[in-house]
Amino acid sequence: MAPKLVHCTPERHAQAILDILNEAIVHTTALYDYQPRTAEQMQQWFATKQQGGYPVLGLEDEAGALLGFASYGSFRNWPAYKYSVEHSVYVHKAHRGQRLGHVLMQALIEHARQQGAHTLIGVIDSANEGSKRFHVELGFSHSGTLRQAGFKFGRWLDIDFYQLILDTPARPIDG
Repeated sequence: MAPKLVHCTPERHAQAILDILNEAIVHTTALYDYQPRTAEQMQQWFATKQQGGYPVLGLEDEAGALLGFASYGSFRNWPAYKYSVEHSVYVHKAHRGQRLGHVLMQALIEHARQQGAHTLIGVIDSANEGSKRFHVELGFSHSGTLRQAGFKFGRWLDIDFYQLILDTPARPIDG
């Protein structure tokens, strides 16, 4: 049976998302946090998504276990950036390599179109070749690199920006 796409809720999915994020924080440079996040931080994360009207989409298996999730939020907090969103997609380590990230991102892209976003921006650790390939496969293009933008695991880290420009909104406005 194919995984089911769901809208994640804090009550049902906060702990599973926290587990996925904390594994990435501790073991990878996918997130530039140093310390695992707390349940309180996860509740605030969900509240921020809800306040901004931003989606948190997930894929569940037939038993209801969360396999991965995707979301986006504001790229920068100035009004002229209102049509730009920065996205994230994470798949549980036991389920990577099954193209679940593609399913999540395609749903997230469609959601962004429906909300009238104009560009999705991914900020990727430059050494993460898999994530960069993943974004290119979905139509994103490399739009810049910031050298030595982060420091984790005793080394300087570069970040690459990947961008997908959408044909929305139909009538962008100032203000």
